[in-house]
Amino acid sequence: MSKPTVFPEHISNEETALLPAVEFHGPITIVETEADARAACRYLAAQPVIGFDTETRPSFRAGVVNRVALLQLSSPERSFLFRLCKMPFEKAVVKLLENGEVLKIGLDVKGDLRALHEIRHFREKGFVELQDMAAEWGIAEKSLRKISAIVLGKRVSKAQRLSNWEAAQLTDKQQLYAATDAWVCTRIYKQLLHTPKPKKKRQ
Repeated sequence: MSKPTVFPEHISNEETALLPAVEFHGPITIVETEADARAACRYLAAQPVIGFDTETRPSFRAGVVNRVALLQLSSPERSFLFRLCKMPFEKAVVKLLENGEVLKIGLDVKGDLRALHEIRHFREKGFVELQDMAAEWGIAEKSLRKISAIVLGKRVSKAQRLSNWEAAQLTDKQQLYAATDAWVCTRIYKQLLHTPKPKKKRQ
């Protein structure tokens, strides 16, 4: 009989750096028009679970915070990058974010939603916070990189995090980074659900 999986509470930066990188290998769609947004949302609304993340151009100035430039929504198979810096916050996107039947898995969800509310108000439903979920399996780490390292045994690259998300064209590396950040949330979510929770220690 095999031993149940017990995730470590913490993992060091050194241990994380030694792990292979995890990357999204499915199709990535750049969404810059309202028509493309509606088509993307039709697909995403039919998915039971999608990954959720945002990117903002760094300001490098104290007290200055830019608006969200990119909204990433990804199924396990396809990733969509909504360039909010180039298009309106489409009604179809709002409807999806308010759809409680589609679970949206992310990390620091409150922070991302707060930033999106700066652009347009909506009543979000169906969001799952990975930090809270990981804690139920005894994981104390809070970063996506380290939670992925513990749960999947693979690290998430953060090389593109401080790049210009409002650039005229996103580079292939930016696209892969952004897609992976949203998609990997679905992988971690699925892996946790397939791992029995540790029994709580008696006080």
